[in-house]
Amino acid sequence: MRQLEYPFDADEIIKKRKSLRRSLMEEEAASSRLKKRVAVLGGSTTANVVQVLDLFLLNQGIEGTFYESEYNKYYEDAMFGNPELDSFQPDVIYLHTSVHNIMTFPRPTDSTEQIQAKLDAEYGRFEAMWKKIAEVHGCVIIQNNFEYPDWRLLGNKDVTELSGRVNFVSRLNALFAEYARNTQNFFIHDVNYLSGYLGLTKWCDPFYWNMYKYCPAVPLIPELAYSVSCIIKSIYGKNKKALVLDLDNTLWGGIVGDDGPENLQIGTETARGETFLEFQEYLKAQKDLGILLNIDSKNEEENAIAGLNAKGSALTPDDFICIKANWDPKDRNILQIAKELNLGADSFVFVDDNPAERHIVSEQIAGIAVPEIGEPENYIRVLDRSGFFEATNISKDDASRNEMYKANAERSKLEASFADYEDYLKSLEMTAEIASFSKEYIPRISQLTNKSNQFNLTTLRCSVADIEEMAEADNWITLYGKLEDRFGDNGVVAVEAAEIKPQTMDSLGKEAHIRLNLMSCRVLKRDMEFAMLDVLVKKASEKGVTTLIGHYLPTKKNGMVKELYTDLGFTRDGDIWKLDVASYKPQCKVIKIN
Repeated sequence: MRQLEYPFDADEIIKKRKSLRRSLMEEEAASSRLKKRVAVLGGSTTANVVQVLDLFLLNQGIEGTFYESEYNKYYEDAMFGNPELDSFQPDVIYLHTSVHNIMTFPRPTDSTEQIQAKLDAEYGRFEAMWKKIAEVHGCVIIQNNFEYPDWRLLGNKDVTELSGRVNFVSRLNALFAEYARNTQNFFIHDVNYLSGYLGLTKWCDPFYWNMYKYCPAVPLIPELAYSVSCIIKSIYGKNKKALVLDLDNTLWGGIVGDDGPENLQIGTETARGETFLEFQEYLKAQKDLGILLNIDSKNEEENAIAGLNAKGSALTPDDFICIKANWDPKDRNILQIAKELNLGADSFVFVDDNPAERHIVSEQIAGIAVPEIGEPENYIRVLDRSGFFEATNISKDDASRNEMYKANAERSKLEASFADYEDYLKSLEMTAEIASFSKEYIPRISQLTNKSNQFNLTTLRCSVADIEEMAEADNWITLYGKLEDRFGDNGVVAVEAAEIKPQTMDSLGKEAHIRLNLMSCRVLKRDMEFAMLDVLVKKASEKGVTTLIGHYLPTKKNGMVKELYTDLGFTRDGDIWKLDVASYKPQCKVIKIN
């Protein structure tokens, strides 16, 4: 819904929140949304925060059910609980606190020891809450850090003196950040940055605090709620994965076919050229985080390549996975890129300076993000604030994702030279590392459960804590799969987890129900599913399991695996598939398993 996409009209969202919600609930996509329970524990009034957060989550594919603490009862709910919160069983607890909830600030006359004691006490109060929530609820925790105070008793010296409130808040925020770095399933919502970006004077408007106990001020609540929603949708795999970029007047100033590559505005020589250079550098940094870069430009390919090789350009042709420079409709090119990368079209963000092209693409391709990027000076700001690629779990595989997809293109070229597909697979010289979940790969495993949609039989979305619990439980068989071949390392690409239960039909054996069975789209049709099953059966046999039970929960995106268990040799029995462990023969012929 355009009204809920950045940049948005905050006043309109507040005024029309009820009608916007009705429209969202009537959308065709409503039935496929993830269902999540979100508890908002507030140190200020949170009614509008919850209502607007609900809108943004719905628009991002998450239907929330909400628990809201009483005013300023965040500490009591976190530490002592109550029957309503306990029965709510939250997936996420968002602690919406502000600088008004700091209980004790230093005084100018305090000694260094007294100031440190106050800092320790303030931080200790929050840390105790976080640990209690993790112990009782075992859910995702999102914690605001603190905006700066609205006034500075010491003026500019407030930031350097230990007794200064600005200094105290900065040190407290640093302690919060350190805890987040060292704690899984715990995320900081950076109110300190957000309030600075939007303006501290507006954020801390005393009228809204003194009259209604709202912090931030009501006009800025949509900005806060949108920012929180970006964290939640990232945790649950709703991020975008790739950019599709226009060239002329998007990556550089000018038209390469008319002006020539030597006359493009890109580089440090002019203000406009520097604006485009900064945008290219921003995109290159996104690529380093694993965002896939692609080109869709109405151009001759020769001119497009020349433009990317122009003097002053930060990006080169090697930075892109797919380059579509032709005169075909751009929506058709994007769908072809999606097919080549084996990604859904809703994984893409399309960036083009031409409003007509943006309109056509947004109308023709469901789910694609098409931001209104405005003038070149705003390109970075709009993309960055849109939160398309909000980083929560960063895995080792992310940094090499572009290289992995490029290697896939090389594999496709090789495939075309073989008449027999099995001979092609053998030529890849594939080696798989398949083993039980290990601490090193848990963030990536969690990431895969939340991002994989096509080859995913149950679409069970798991947090890092969920994966850790499976890994430590005796009644679970867990497997990750890494795949290497002659073109490179694909990283962790497959996940299976089976829950062992006493068999109902045969007291001498046990059943194992496969709750997770998923694979990254970048290794589809490589027989990794057979390699994973071979190891799963072996592990199941070692644990006394006699029957594997497969489950398939159909979605709009996973139709490609509806017959997978039949293809793997399972026998269908109603809504489940069964495999006899004792009679199973290994099936993987083209992958060496370590």
